[in-house]
Amino acid sequence: MTSINSIQGGEAFLSLLKDEGVTHMFGNPGTTELPVMDALSKQSDLPYVLGLQESIVIGMADGFSRASGQLVACNVHVAPGLGNAMGSIYNAAFTNTPMIITAGQQEQGHGLTEPVLYAPLVPIAAPLVKWAIEITRLEDMPRIIRRAAKVAMTPPMGPVFLSLPGDVLLDETGIDLGKKTRINTLGRPGDNAIADLADKLINAQNPAIITGNEIVTSNALEIVAELAEVIGAASYQQTIAYGSHFLSQHPAYMGNLSREQRKIRSTLKDYDLLFFIGCTVLQTSVASEIEPMPNDVTVIQLGMNDWEMGKNYSADLAIRGDVAETIKTLIPTIKETGGKSFQKKAQNRISELKSKNWNSKNKKMREIALSNSSGKPIESDWLMLNIVDSLPPDSIVINESLTSSRALPDLLAYTDRYSFHGNASGGIGWALPASIGIKLAHPRRPVICLSGDGSAMYSIQALWTAANLNLSIVFVITNNRSYRILKQRLLGFHQNDSYLGMDFNNPNIDFAGLARSLGVTSETITEPNDIRDRIEDAFKQSGPTLLNIIVDGKVNAMKK
Repeated sequence: MTSINSIQGGEAFLSLLKDEGVTHMFGNPGTTELPVMDALSKQSDLPYVLGLQESIVIGMADGFSRASGQLVACNVHVAPGLGNAMGSIYNAAFTNTPMIITAGQQEQGHGLTEPVLYAPLVPIAAPLVKWAIEITRLEDMPRIIRRAAKVAMTPPMGPVFLSLPGDVLLDETGIDLGKKTRINTLGRPGDNAIADLADKLINAQNPAIITGNEIVTSNALEIVAELAEVIGAASYQQTIAYGSHFLSQHPAYMGNLSREQRKIRSTLKDYDLLFFIGCTVLQTSVASEIEPMPNDVTVIQLGMNDWEMGKNYSADLAIRGDVAETIKTLIPTIKETGGKSFQKKAQNRISELKSKNWNSKNKKMREIALSNSSGKPIESDWLMLNIVDSLPPDSIVINESLTSSRALPDLLAYTDRYSFHGNASGGIGWALPASIGIKLAHPRRPVICLSGDGSAMYSIQALWTAANLNLSIVFVITNNRSYRILKQRLLGFHQNDSYLGMDFNNPNIDFAGLARSLGVTSETITEPNDIRDRIEDAFKQSGPTLLNIIVDGKVNAMKK
C-alpha cells in the first residue's frame, strides 16, 4: 500500500531545499535532472536561474550567497558538467561560501555499464568541498540533504556536493522529510581568555588590526571599527581583500595590505602586536625569499576557522569564537581594565594616523587620477575615479579588473558589509556571473561589475542570463587587449618583454558586439571625457548595459 506521504525523488529534493532556506535554484539541466525540472515546472516559489555553462551556474550561486549570507543550491550535469564547474567551486571553497552543489548521475544500474558521460562524481568533487556523497536510495535523501545543509552552514562554511542518480530522482515512496538543523556558533571565549586578550592589547605599545571575511559573515563591520578606536590600532584589510572588511573612512583604517612579501613586512615591521580578526594570515601568491611576518611580534588570532590558527605562523594567543560576539565582550573589558589613561593613549595613537590613513590616501589618489584625465588610451586611474564618482547611493561594486583597478581600493569607500565584492581566489571569470547572483540578492540596489577583458572571456555567456532576467546591472569591461598582469610579471620577474600568448588583438574582440548578441545594450568608449556620462546613463537604464572601455595597456614591471 502506498503511504499517504508518498513523494517522488525530484519533488522531495525541491521540498527539502526550500525547507532549508534555499530561495533560488541555479542550474544547467541535462537528461538525468529531468525529474527535477519536471518538479520545478509544477511549483512557483523556487525560481530556476539558467546559466549557459556550469562554471556560470556556480559563479551566480556564489555571488548570491556572498551578498546575502544564505545557503544556495546549484545543479550541474554529470561528469563533464562537474568538470566545467570545478574552477568556480574552487572559488566558492576559497571564500567559504555555503552551497549545496548537485550533479545528476546516470541511473545506478546503467552507470555500472560505464555509458557516455559517466564517471564517479564524488571523487571528482571531494578535494574542493567540505563533504561529498552519492544518494543511493530515496529513503536516504532527507537525512543526506539535511546533513549537507548543516555542514555547509556551519563555520567555517563552504560548499558540499551530492551526486543524484536518475533512478533515485524517479523513485517514489513514503518518506519523512524531517527538519533542518543549524548549529548556533555565536559563542564567545570564556572570561579568562577575554581578560588575557584585553591585557595583551592594553600592554601593546603599537598594535595593529588585520581583518578579513568573517567581518562580513559575522556582521562585525561597525564593532571592529569601534575596537580599533578603543585600543588605538592602525587597521588593515587582509592581503587578499575581496570584500568590505573595514569601514574605509574610519580614521584607523590604513587600507589593504599588499600580497607581496617585502611590502607586507615593511608595512608591519613597526608594530609590536598584530591582531588578526576573522582573516587569513598574510596569504600571498608569488613565491619570495622574504618572510612577510616581522620578527619578534606578538600574534593574536580570533575567528571560527581552526585550520587558519597558527597555520603558517605561531600564534601567541589563538581564540576560536564568533568575531562580533567576542568583540562585544572584549570592548567593555578593555575600557574597564585600561581606564582613562589607556583611553587617552588610544586616542593619541588614532590622531597620529591622520596623515597616512585611508582618507589621506584617498585624497592623494584622486589627485593622481585627475592628473591622468586626458590620457588616451584611457588611463586606468582616471577610469576608476569616474566610476566611483558616478555611483548612485547604496551601490554595490563587483571587481575583477585586476591591473586596471589598481586605484580602486584607495578611491572606493567600503560603507557596508555587502557594498564591495572582489575576486578572491585568482580563478578568473568570476565577476560576470557573480554579479548576477549579487543583483538577485539585492534587487533594489544599483550594481556595477568591473571585469578585465581576459577575465570576461572566461564567462561572457553570463550576459545572456542577465538579459534573460532583465537585471539592471552595469557591466564595465576594462579592455587593454591583453593579459596585462602576466606581461608585468614576465617583465618584472624574468626581464623578458616577448609576450608570447598574452595578447588578443589580432583580431580585436568586439565586446560590444558580443554583448548585443546576448541581448545586452552595449557600446565602446574611447574618449576619457565620455566615461562619466555613459556610466550615469547606464545606471538609469532598465536591464543590463555593457560598456567596453578601451584602456591603456602599457606594461609596468612587477617585482617580487
